[in-house]
Amino acid sequence: MNLLAFDTSTETLSIAVQRGPQVFAHEAAGGAQASATLIEQALALLEQAQLAVADLHAIAFGRGPGAFTGLRTACAVAQGLAWGAGVPVLPIDTLLAVAENARQRHGLTRALAWLDARMGEVYAAPFIWQADAWRALDAARVCAPEELALPAGESAAGWALAGNAASTYGSRLPPALDSLPRLPAQPAATALLALAAPMLAAGQGLPAEQALPLYIRDKVAQTTAERLAARAAEAAKQKRAEQGRTEGRA
Repeated sequence: MNLLAFDTSTETLSIAVQRGPQVFAHEAAGGAQASATLIEQALALLEQAQLAVADLHAIAFGRGPGAFTGLRTACAVAQGLAWGAGVPVLPIDTLLAVAENARQRHGLTRALAWLDARMGEVYAAPFIWQADAWRALDAARVCAPEELALPAGESAAGWALAGNAASTYGSRLPPALDSLPRLPAQPAATALLALAAPMLAAGQGLPAEQALPLYIRDKVAQTTAERLAARAAEAAKQKRAEQGRTEGRA
């Protein structure tokens, strides 16, 4: 099976090509640079694999949630390449790709996938690996880190937080999740490849015009007043924490 996969939903540009059993991967800085470099790097990787776009069986991409501009870039490139070559697209949830990347890297089978959504929030969804496939236990959502929770009826045993939000929001987790392992993971293109093959085999390939993003938050930026209020709230929180430590030492 010949596949091209890429993700531009985070600050990392991730591209991978599968030619039969061989996989060729590339990662670089993403963000604003992704729109300028994605096509060039994807074509270079295809050349390395000795494939043309027309040789592909499908093009997989991270559809979101994630950075607004990054999602639009991925959709536009997937649509353009697929349309020109007459191949189907496979839009794949980025949080599902995070769970798969955590399984590949850490052997995780119960993943509360979370990604930095900026503006003091995270994207999150829980997944369980069963019968050689991932099963989502809840829909993806955007929320404050304090509002994260495991699915109803699930104990913490075997679960871990997987994603890129730990360094920014790890101190804001609710007590019930504070003891969970925090494993680094990304919606890597190699994870997209692993998810794409069974999807294509199951007939889930879509026509190029259906290369569409998944947005779960309409608002993509804070106002100046909101940013100032958030900074003031964080400063007050840090001040209270320092006062508590000082009183504890007294």
